[in-house]
Amino acid sequence: LICSMDKESGYCFGCGRTTDEIAYWALRPKEERDAIMAELPARLPPLKKKLEERRARRRVNRRNRS
Repeated sequence: LICSMDKESGYCFGCGRTTDEIAYWALRPKEERDAIMAELPARLPPLKKKLEERRARRRVNRRNRS
């Protein structure tokens, strides 16, 4: 999976984690990983909405190029 980061929040559109959380995931203690995982359900809905809006703009832009 290739991450696509939201520039404003710093979260990945797919998993909701930051670049630091992703990079050091295996090195973090289980308790810390569990705490991050508990935050993800709150992080993801706004990211999903932003991603849908971004994709919609891309579709419009592609149609306008023709």
